[in-house]
Amino acid sequence: MEIEKFQHSSTGRIIRTDRDYYAFIPNPLPQEIKYSKDVVNLLSEATLQLGNLNGVGTMLPNPNLLIVPYVRREAVLSSRIEGTQTSLSELFYFEAQRKEEQKKEAQKTDVLEVLNYVKAMDYGIKRLKELPLCLRLIREIHKILMKDVSGRHLTPGEFRRSQNWIGPAGCTLNEASFVPPPVNEMNQALGDFEKFLHDRENFAGLIQCALIHYQFEAIHPFLDGNGRIGRLLITLFLCERKYLSYPILYLSAFFEKFRNEYYDKLLAVSQKGEWEEWIKFFLRAVIVQSQDAIKNSQSILNLLEVYKGRIHQKRPSGYTLKLLDEIFKNPYMSIPRAAQRLDTSYHTAKAAVKKLLEAKILFEITDKIRGKIYCAKELLELLEPEK
Repeated sequence: MEIEKFQHSSTGRIIRTDRDYYAFIPNPLPQEIKYSKDVVNLLSEATLQLGNLNGVGTMLPNPNLLIVPYVRREAVLSSRIEGTQTSLSELFYFEAQRKEEQKKEAQKTDVLEVLNYVKAMDYGIKRLKELPLCLRLIREIHKILMKDVSGRHLTPGEFRRSQNWIGPAGCTLNEASFVPPPVNEMNQALGDFEKFLHDRENFAGLIQCALIHYQFEAIHPFLDGNGRIGRLLITLFLCERKYLSYPILYLSAFFEKFRNEYYDKLLAVSQKGEWEEWIKFFLRAVIVQSQDAIKNSQSILNLLEVYKGRIHQKRPSGYTLKLLDEIFKNPYMSIPRAAQRLDTSYHTAKAAVKKLLEAKILFEITDKIRGKIYCAKELLELLEPEK
């Protein structure tokens, strides 16, 4: 670690450990931050756009039409920042397959890591109804995130009991670009961090959210999965504080697009105390992704109305209309999956799928006699623009 770059930071201090390496200890939050006019203007715009996005979600008769695909988009892009290569299409396809096919596929892809992110998000949102955002909840979602994937041997659900570091693949501790606090100092920092999670007095919520994300990444309390947990915390915080009624904001799209800047801004806080630049970057992410989600939501809902117009010409059953909703949660469908999702017989599900094929909403993509998979291709293109 280039310690000279950290020696004059206002956000923490460098220590030399008993094992003769250097580490960075972030100062407890809150810290005094002066807001420039740019920050105030961005905060106002971010709050407005996030409110507009939340309004879209609360007005939907079935919010799951956006929640399910948007949580998966966030999972794919957050995992991609860490090097996982699974696409949104691959995740949807995996979920549409039969259990035996999923087991084969999981052995050779990163899809389980992304699926665990989805499960961790779903769990965290439900858990907030009975538990505030806290260290206990963070450990619980980490345990889900790391289950049965690479890194599962690195104490899932437990804060680290040894030193970790950040740097190029294969680098040693002394070659690292950043070394977070040793264990004793980490535990103290986590206690202070939890107090700040519960602070509702000192900061505007979006500013506090930006500080929380930085502080968590600076503490780096797990041996693996810190980046993904840190980004999960953003969504959980916004939902807990009622900025979002549903998890329909995918900030990781912005972080992934500007990955180098994302990392540089976080590191600059530690090295130079550049809170303002990080906060402005974070607020721009909220603005851009809120606008994108609103625009994408409208396109999806418009397509839903087009599809409803098509199938009404086919005299659809109630099951056909329900199946239409299901493909907006996952554009891939099989007849067994349709039967399971509709809680009906194979024969009834087959008839519903046939109606959507006739309306040119679903298309067969597998060319099999058994285990056929169908896809709503036009919808998939709307959900996965980031190819």
